[in-house]
Amino acid sequence: MLRRTLFASAAALALSLPAHAQQRTLNVLTAGDQNMVDYITDYLGPMFEKANPGVRVRAVGTGPGDAGSQKIWERLDAQQKANAATWDVDVGVVHQTMAGQLVRESKLSRYRPQVDTDRLVTRETARKALGADVDGFVMPMFHSQVAIAYNPAMVSAPPKTYAELADWAQKNPRKFGHNGVRGGMSGVAFVFGWVYANTPDAQKLMDGPYDPAMRAAWAPAMAKLKEFNRNAVITPGNAGTLDQLNRGEIAMGPVWMDMFYTWQAEGRLAPNMRLELISPGLPGQPMYYVVPEKAANAELARRFVAMATSPAVQAEGIVKRFNWLPGIDAQHVQAHLDQKVWERLFKDVSPQHLAERGKPMPMGSYFKEIQEDYERLVAN
Repeated sequence: MLRRTLFASAAALALSLPAHAQQRTLNVLTAGDQNMVDYITDYLGPMFEKANPGVRVRAVGTGPGDAGSQKIWERLDAQQKANAATWDVDVGVVHQTMAGQLVRESKLSRYRPQVDTDRLVTRETARKALGADVDGFVMPMFHSQVAIAYNPAMVSAPPKTYAELADWAQKNPRKFGHNGVRGGMSGVAFVFGWVYANTPDAQKLMDGPYDPAMRAAWAPAMAKLKEFNRNAVITPGNAGTLDQLNRGEIAMGPVWMDMFYTWQAEGRLAPNMRLELISPGLPGQPMYYVVPEKAANAELARRFVAMATSPAVQAEGIVKRFNWLPGIDAQHVQAHLDQKVWERLFKDVSPQHLAERGKPMPMGSYFKEIQEDYERLVAN
């Protein structure tokens, strides 16, 4: 009886407290690996809770890859179809592949203009996600960028363009490696970049609208890539390219920049290796913070994203902890990084080069068709 009385008293007290004094839970669902959950649980969450007494941040991982983003969609879709007054996801972290669909289906709030850090991001990937218009609905958490890694002991003057790379590979057979469209996205991004560089109206591949005639337009690029591959090594994946580069089996290859720097920091990749972001550019991918249309704690969610994308947090949390490129434009984090960290991250690929040559992935239909045509016209 005493226990029931105590519980009843506690419940009555909670109901009698003003709303601002009651503890609120900010639910953050994140796709991606476990490190994404740990980042929110161990770093962002405690910081936000300290700045917002009475708020608890709860991070839930939905799994790696596009399947993780799909699970977030499924949760929002169920609540949307049930006509729930509010939804129990306050902040989502999703991949590009899902962002456009969430916007099209009215599952997201156009919240970014209400976030102070909106003005700090100008990259195309904040406006378009695989050709879909997501402007205002997404805020990049971080960017991953593919660049060409090379061994300066084997390459004294690295190619600056795709055309120069093709000429170099012909003169240095079996010294360039990539994984094609299997085993990892670094090779897929290289193929996309090759198609961009060798196809008329490449911007249409990124922005749309979809035109089935474009498939014939990039056929000559595929023929050139098939010839290029005669002098290339096809690696088993993202890690395979770095492994073969480190062993001296190849002299150059496309890699994820964050993976490149992490391997160097861990001693798995020789410290003399360098990067080149060749012209006209290579694609990268962001992860996005989104706020659902009927988030129960929408105002708190916007404050959370503003904190997470502030220059100081981007510098410490995104750059220093993970070697990721910041979600906001890189120049805004410089004042919050010591010169050694800044030079390590941007000595080869400057913020200006990222702005000029960091390309988005192609829009969804082209994304799929280019990979299909690589398998059909190049890999066979």
